[in-house]
Formats: sequence, structure tokens, C-alpha cells
Amino acid sequence: MSQTLQAQHFTNALYTLLDEAFDNVQGLFLDKGTSLFETLAAISAAEASIPVGGKCATLAAQVKHIAFYLDVLENNVRTQKFEPQDWGKIWRETSAVTPEEWETLKANLRASYNRLKQLIADTTEWPSEFHVAGAMAAIAHTAYHLGEIRQALCTLKPERS
Repeated sequence: MSQTLQAQHFTNALYTLLDEAFDNVQGLFLDKGTSLFETLAAISAAEASIPVGGKCATLAAQVKHIAFYLDVLENNVRTQKFEPQDWGKIWRETSAVTPEEWETLKANLRASYNRLKQLIADTTEWPSEFHVAGAMAAIAHTAYHLGEIRQALCTLKPERS
């Protein structure tokens, strides 16, 4: 017997998980005060500019990459065109940022996140596993990079540990 998940139930769950990852921890998979935007609010431009080690990326690059990923995902869904991307460009080119650049990166991430939420609001049905997987990937990808950022903070701000 097959059971169908109502689109609105999936959409509501998606909003809840995205909200947890980006803004408001509810204890589903994060600890209080550890959402992405809460974490970024406590990081200075100077800290965001320090490579964590060796050839590792800066936190600024992590933030720029998350926004880029969300933008590509949104564009792919809206246009149904899947253009090749230079996923390495941000890692190669983003290093030190000024305080103004750091604030801009965070604002750009917020704008990308808001566009993703609007895309979800505009989605009345989830016609295929591909669409569902793409939505879930946004959560998984963001959670992965949030973990990378929080681990880096153990090195950059050892007093926080």
C-alpha cells in the first residue's frame, strides 16, 4: 500500500528545518545559539579572514560558498537549466575581507536564504524525487558548512570551546 505525503506537510517540515539551520534553533539537530546566522554574528571580519590551517578556506569563503550554492539551486529550479558551475572559484579567490565586505557577505547570504524561502513558498507541489532531494540538499549542505564553520571556531576562538 502506497501512502502519499501531502505537499504542505513536506513544505512545513522543510521550513522548520531551514529555520533551525539558519536562524532559530528548536533543538531538532542543533544546540541553542548555534544556528548559522547566530554563529556568524559572533565572528569578526578579521576572524573570518583567517585560514583555519594549511590550505583550508577562510570562514568568509565558507559563507560565500553557502550563498552561491543556494543561488545556483534556486536558479536551477526556477529556470530548469542546469549550467556548469566553477565550484572551486570561491575557494581559490575568497580570503581576507574587510569589515564592510564581511557584512556584505552575511547580507548576501541572508538574501540568498530569503530567495530560497520564497522559492519554497512559490512551490505548490513537489512533482518528483529530484525536487524533494534538491530541497533536502539545501538543508544538508548548509548543515555541513555550519559544522565546518563551528569546528573552525574551535581553532580560531579556543576560549569558546
